[in-house]
Amino acid sequence: MKNNFFKTFLNFTKNLKTTGAVYKTNKKVEQEVCSKIDKTSKIVIEFGTGYGNITQEILKRMPEDGKLYTFEVNEEFCTTVEKNIKDPRLFVINDSAENFGKHVKEPVDCFISTIPFTLIPKEVCLDIVNKSYEALKPERYFCKALYSKFHFKKFSNIFDDCSTATVLDNLPPVHIYYCKKTAIPNKMKGKKKKRFGLAKAF
Repeated sequence: MKNNFFKTFLNFTKNLKTTGAVYKTNKKVEQEVCSKIDKTSKIVIEFGTGYGNITQEILKRMPEDGKLYTFEVNEEFCTTVEKNIKDPRLFVINDSAENFGKHVKEPVDCFISTIPFTLIPKEVCLDIVNKSYEALKPERYFCKALYSKFHFKKFSNIFDDCSTATVLDNLPPVHIYYCKKTAIPNKMKGKKKKRFGLAKAF
């Protein structure tokens, strides 16, 4: 057990630039970030596969005829997940989150993201979130796990309805952002939105 802990710790530390974490998230984080997925979520996109712990939680909640497209820039992580998770619904894609539109053409039921926005250029973060909003079906969610609790206003500038939850017993604590695209965008209700051209959002 102790050896496994240090092996995992070293692997995450070695890939800190792409994972944004020093250790994998605990079970409660996995459950919270995936809480908006149910048996109607046929098309799900995950940004940041890692070692696949959240990937498995997503698959557990999805319908049998669903598809999970998971994007990971680290080829080693992709190989590990493809080897360890044998599920016909899973499509592991060794590419950046900003290119998801090249691989997925269907409207999306849910996005799950754990990629480290603090380590990615602001313009790229904005591009990913804007594209996710556009690809998302109405009344569905973009769910984001972050170590910072200061992103609520940023997500609210793009999505129509946002809420948060905090998992304190993870090390460090994780803040989950639930960002919803409503059937009638707030932009149409008179609330000024700034989806495009918001270069300083993240």
